[in-house]
Amino acid sequence: MMVAIHQPNFLPWPGFFHKWQAADAFVILDTVQFHKNEWQNRNRIKTAQGARWLTVPVTYRFGQQIREVGIAAGPWARKASATVEQAYARAPFLADIWPRVAAVLTRGQTMLSPLNVALIRELGRMAGCTAPLHLASEMRTSEEDPTRRLVGLCRELGADAYLSGREGRHYLERAPFADAGLDLWFQEVEAPVYPQLHGAFISHLSILDMLFNVGGEAADIVRGMGGVGR
Repeated sequence: MMVAIHQPNFLPWPGFFHKWQAADAFVILDTVQFHKNEWQNRNRIKTAQGARWLTVPVTYRFGQQIREVGIAAGPWARKASATVEQAYARAPFLADIWPRVAAVLTRGQTMLSPLNVALIRELGRMAGCTAPLHLASEMRTSEEDPTRRLVGLCRELGADAYLSGREGRHYLERAPFADAGLDLWFQEVEAPVYPQLHGAFISHLSILDMLFNVGGEAADIVRGMGGVGR
């Protein structure tokens, strides 16, 4: 029983969904501090002028958890939609994919985390993710120590293994996992290359770029990004 845990990023890159595919349960970590202009409220798409940020404007106070961050009022969703539609007007699967995503994006959500979670759920269905999705804010674990929080979430779900990102090898404290009977596994992925509009390939974009260009093949491409290792 392998659990993966990740913050609720905005329109995540394909590697996010590879981690979800590889897990038996996936926890959205919405109970940690928000950091403005990281991946929680922005991501990149590709335009004729190159990579471009799509950003959700937020209202927040320093120290707020991700689940407490609001979305600033304004026409940002309409402008983001127009940017996407212009950038991918010639993409072969825009008409199949975008209406489903745009319906979530423009729903009028006032809080960042519920918006991101709704987008993640919709994109995950398209990316072949089937493991149950849980919100840390709806679970009992309340540890403040970062490592013990991860251990607590895993134990609450009955896990015997934790799947970390590759970089976890450099910062995770291993002893608390071993003490809890949790095996540590690490994601091993390489950014995929696939057909893309607008010239030379750009990697590490939102999964929207892949979906618009390859449609239903996206799930297999994400699965083929790599595996997991010890």
